[in-house]
Amino acid sequence: SKKGTSIYIRNFLLGVEDSLVSTVGLLAGLSRASLTGNIILVSGTVLIFVEAFSMGIGSFLSEESVQDFTTHKDKLSRESIVGAVVMFFSYLVSGLIPLSPYIFFKAQPALYVSVALTLVSLFALGAVSAYHFRHKDYLTHAVRTFILGGLAAVLGIIIGICFLLRRLVLQ
Repeated sequence: SKKGTSIYIRNFLLGVEDSLVSTVGLLAGLSRASLTGNIILVSGTVLIFVEAFSMGIGSFLSEESVQDFTTHKDKLSRESIVGAVVMFFSYLVSGLIPLSPYIFFKAQPALYVSVALTLVSLFALGAVSAYHFRHKDYLTHAVRTFILGGLAAVLGIIIGICFLLRRLVLQ
């Protein structure tokens, strides 16, 4: 159904965007706080799995609440279940994009590769989203997604530097 398709697309786009932004923000902050690569890798992996599960549950519960409200029927819907699964896997898989450089590189070089991969992915997500929703200006949507999502990496870096400075001052 058209309603089901829109739920799946919304969950996919939100899962990908939120995973890229949240994961790169956390990893950038931890990296800038000069934590070890192993701590960064474990933290990122925990974040991705816990948040993917949480986002899937949140999607399911919110879609079910909307359905209960609009139809006044308390029953499980296929769209809610599939939407939750789409959310879970889109978050999980997308989180691996910013996390993967920490598997192959030391923390500081991995930070730059992670941010670059994430920004390219956000740009592509904006373009694909614009194409899917038949917006005429793909570039504007791609750049907007790139900039807004990239702000999370900047925020993570700033917070990480603040904690690094705090640790240096207290030593």
